[in-house]
Amino acid sequence: MSALKLYETLSGISGDMVLAAEVGDWDRLIELERTVARLRDQLSAADAGANLNDAERAHKVHLIKRILADDRKVRSFTEPWMEQVRRFLGDATPGRNARNMYTGAGY
Repeated sequence: MSALKLYETLSGISGDMVLAAEVGDWDRLIELERTVARLRDQLSAADAGANLNDAERAHKVHLIKRILADDRKVRSFTEPWMEQVRRFLGDATPGRNARNMYTGAGY
């Protein structure tokens, strides 16, 4: 697969990732992230040897900008969720529970 085709595929997947994040379909998001990781490995090799003309380079830049914008959108959904998980796990850690019990906060 050519480098430009890989960028186009990654751009499509990044759009799917936004949709999965918007609806909270974390399993789908993880599946798509794994696909992106595999394609990214292929892209490194394909991109190194790619000789693009000006129009192809401009298209590549457009695709990269779209992928980065989609990544920002995905993070806008995942980062608040991750913070909630951190807080939940932080409140449930044995050390914290023991501290709370010791200081009387656990009662």
